[in-house]
Amino acid sequence: MSITPLVQFGTSRFLQAHADLFVSEALQRGNALGPITVVQSSGDRSRSGRLAALAAKDGFEIRIKGVDQGRLVDREIRVSSVSRALSLPHDLEIVSEIVSGEARIILSNTADAGFRPSEADSQRQYSQDMSYPAKLTWLLFRRFSNHGEPIQIMPTELVPQNGAVLRELVIGIAECYPAEFRRWLETDVIWVNSLVDRIVSEPLEPAGAVAEPYALWAIEDQPGLVLPCTHPSVRVVADLEQVETLKLFILNLGHTYLVSRWMNNEVPEHEFVRDMLGDQAVAADLEDVYAREVIPGFQLHGREAEAEAYVKTTLDRFRNPFLDHRLSDIAQNHRDKVNRRIASFLSWSRQENPDFSAPRLEAIVEKTAS
Repeated sequence: MSITPLVQFGTSRFLQAHADLFVSEALQRGNALGPITVVQSSGDRSRSGRLAALAAKDGFEIRIKGVDQGRLVDREIRVSSVSRALSLPHDLEIVSEIVSGEARIILSNTADAGFRPSEADSQRQYSQDMSYPAKLTWLLFRRFSNHGEPIQIMPTELVPQNGAVLRELVIGIAECYPAEFRRWLETDVIWVNSLVDRIVSEPLEPAGAVAEPYALWAIEDQPGLVLPCTHPSVRVVADLEQVETLKLFILNLGHTYLVSRWMNNEVPEHEFVRDMLGDQAVAADLEDVYAREVIPGFQLHGREAEAEAYVKTTLDRFRNPFLDHRLSDIAQNHRDKVNRRIASFLSWSRQENPDFSAPRLEAIVEKTAS
């Protein structure tokens, strides 16, 4: 079994077509730290087939389908970066040994509710009911107790400043641990903010996915930063704010706006995002929301031209004829997404102008809160 300096919590199709794919391609060129151990933290036994397939000797398939710079793209890639696939709580001791020793970077992409606190978080004995931050705290304490070297934590959850947020959650949970451990978390652990961007529309069975050509992993620079791999889609930036707000408040906001209309039975006949953009009335409404309610918010921050360009790219991505991007998938955890994508946009815009108004977006926030 090879040493795996990368430990990934999460088995989602997004990670398969993003970090796992980037590392796999970089390994072929000798430009990655090493292979990945994937850990399923949910303990969901219904996904045991996917877990085994992720670490299959011949890898798993990713299909890239869409249009890139006017050219049709339809290709298949075998991803072979995952050398081990484990599950909690069944493989807890093995996972603990890996995190305590060989791991150099911990990646994660848990469900939207993954950071949500649990009553079990306040105890030091491992429980499967713990949130992901509490499980991470438990594992990091094993590394600390084993005199482990410093480690880097790289969440990819779609949470603004995700590394800083996870850091505060872990340090808060560590209040019930020794003070020396908390200091170690603050000084010897590197918490990295990053943003990921790729539409991964459907899973393949037992593992793999279909994804668009566009892909970005923007990583915020800081002293001591170690990249898991070098890859054309991996970009180190001085400040994530510009990349983050574009994706969250244009692409993600657009998805949630469309889903809100779909959930309200305004356009129940549509199944995919591309179907909604094929509906002239829906497409015109979305474009109008961008023009009258979203771009004015960016204009307040002096970023009108940048936002207009990203809106154009986003609409092209939404219209990708090859991606079956299901509205029902985007609708999962809808309340959380409305708060993070739409309510946060309104707050961000009102930082510059307290009287900023976006009636259609405000209506979605009000309806979701009621």
